[in-house]
Amino acid sequence: MSQQNVTLLLRANRAFNDGDLEAFLAFVDDGIEATPRMARMEGSFRGHDGIRRWWQSLRDTFVYFYSEIVEVRDFGDRTLAEVHDRGHGVGSRAEVEQWSWHVTEWRDSKAVRWHAYGTEAEALRAERLAE
Repeated sequence: MSQQNVTLLLRANRAFNDGDLEAFLAFVDDGIEATPRMARMEGSFRGHDGIRRWWQSLRDTFVYFYSEIVEVRDFGDRTLAEVHDRGHGVGSRAEVEQWSWHVTEWRDSKAVRWHAYGTEAEALRAERLAE
């Protein structure tokens, strides 16, 4: 089952990079709790409406934003992905680049929780994931 979660994560990332919100939402549970790293000040986003607000905020901030999954590790009902994001701001075109580690919890082929961390160690510790 967990390899399926890795595949789902990669497909969701492809939909994200294609700018296809509806395809992205197909991988997300209606009750998801999401805490993207760049949205930490705003708190978590809940449900499809929350994901739509986060998506729009991201698109309003960046004229270009690309998320590359560098590595994914399988932890049963959770995946840990090393992510490299690159983008350009809308107004200034300033380049933005960041690394983060995303833990996604999966149930019935849908992401039910997604949390981004600044370091791999932080993700492993906070999520109590054993290597």
